Amino acid sequence: MPSETPFSAVTRVLLDRWLTTSAEKPVQPETIFAPALDLLSIKMRLTVFRLVGDDPWNWEMKAIRHSGFTSRVLNINQLFADCKIGEFKDRRYMEEAVIPRLREVISTQQPRIELVKTKLLGLSLGYDRILMPQKNVASPEWIISSSYARFLLTRPRQEENLDVADEAITQLLIEGATAKEIAASLGLSHRTVEHRLSRMKDRMGARNTVHLAAMLVATHLDRTNN
Repeated sequence: MPSETPFSAVTRVLLDRWLTTSAEKPVQPETIFAPALDLLSIKMRLTVFRLVGDDPWNWEMKAIRHSGFTSRVLNINQLFADCKIGEFKDRRYMEEAVIPRLREVISTQQPRIELVKTKLLGLSLGYDRILMPQKNVASPEWIISSSYARFLLTRPRQEENLDVADEAITQLLIEGATAKEIAASLGLSHRTVEHRLSRMKDRMGARNTVHLAAMLVATHLDRTNN
């Protein structure tokens, strides 16, 4: 039986706490997230959105726990510093990946768990996310968001059709993981990872896996220097 992932563990605790609350006696977000803080892994973030007024661009975003996830291409914690949604650097990301989901959980007053695959400042981004609204007879005053980073990378110019698995494999490869480590991290077989790496090497003209990783990093540097 597979072990529980960090995201699943945090989600379970948050849901258990949320179910004990009542719309007739709204609670503060700390009541929900406090027991889950020690379960957050290095690749997880926990944020509270304060719903100030009806305009989502005025809603406030406050980080309760920053991610320890680091990337050569983007400083996630700096980007997601405490601010109003309207002050966030990538407006399209908020318009497409965040605001519609916040509105949905406000309307239903029910949690939402999903795999988000989107773009952030032109980079491919994938993460698991739970959104959990305050139970409130009137309307939620806050929403808890916890996310687990899967991958963050620029798509190679030579390959425009990477699927979720290829993107995750590429990110881990750039971070220095071996094929066996990638397979274990993503729950794939070693043979599947080797096959996907071989296919990417053929498409990009890479001589070996080290060359492939170097080409992927160089692709990003070329783009950011243009």
